[in-house]
Amino acid sequence: MTASVPGLVTQSLTVPVSGGELAVTRWPGSGPPVVALHGITANSLAFADLAEKLPDADLYAPDLRGRAASAALPGPYGLAAHVRDTVALLDHLGRRQAVLVGHSMGAFVAALAAARHPERFPRVVLVDGGLGFPAPAGTDIDELLQAVIGPAMDRLSMTFEDRESYLAFFRAHPALAPHWGPRVAAYVDRDLTGRAPELRSSCVLDAVRADGADVLGDPEVLAAVHRSQVRGTLLWAERGLLDEPRALYDSERVAAAGLDPDRMPARRVDGTNHYSILFPPAAGEVAAAVRAAMPGRGEG
Repeated sequence: MTASVPGLVTQSLTVPVSGGELAVTRWPGSGPPVVALHGITANSLAFADLAEKLPDADLYAPDLRGRAASAALPGPYGLAAHVRDTVALLDHLGRRQAVLVGHSMGAFVAALAAARHPERFPRVVLVDGGLGFPAPAGTDIDELLQAVIGPAMDRLSMTFEDRESYLAFFRAHPALAPHWGPRVAAYVDRDLTGRAPELRSSCVLDAVRADGADVLGDPEVLAAVHRSQVRGTLLWAERGLLDEPRALYDSERVAAAGLDPDRMPARRVDGTNHYSILFPPAAGEVAAAVRAAMPGRGEG
């Protein structure tokens, strides 16, 4: 897999981690390091538009364990494994600290990393994720995952006759279709693996299940955003995963969660869905939050 992104200088590197090598996409910039962590069935190229808006950051986005060019990394999976891999990336770069950006599941990883290693990740930007609500006792995790990210889960068991049919599947996605272009195509293409006529997603189902179980029910993961050492910003999308009016968050649910507004201010990014919050023009608002979190530019 390559990390070719139209219109951007893009580099690929690998980082030694437990069980093998973590694939990382880098968009070199003039400023401090920023590490971006993607969602549960996504990959590093989800952050291409953010990279364009952050020429003053040195942006690194791993393909998380069990996805895209890191699909061959073995278990154990789960968010703690992603935290260890993220720390390994920072160590490999020889950097003491980095700003963490997380989207969707990646936001939960970012919050957990900051809770466990505040000296390494003093600031986070959580994008439509990171704030969880515990599942009721006895809930079947697979059923709940299906309810929350059903179309994404369904895709993992699908096969495609050729690349064109695979891209056509995503061009019809209600949250992606209005934003379709070369960069979105490169992002979804990075997930494609196998041989025709049985092309498929690279995501490892066991990794998705383990990570989803942590997001939905692990007490440490759910508590991370509320820990006093986790500081940053929560941005949430106005609409949902399929561009539906019901989003993952709304002002009532965020208010009920009781986040400290001084430590973790939260705001909605208008006119966005769960995916388009990373696309123009919203990518500029995410970039502004990242820039404010950079050393010497934020508060506190």
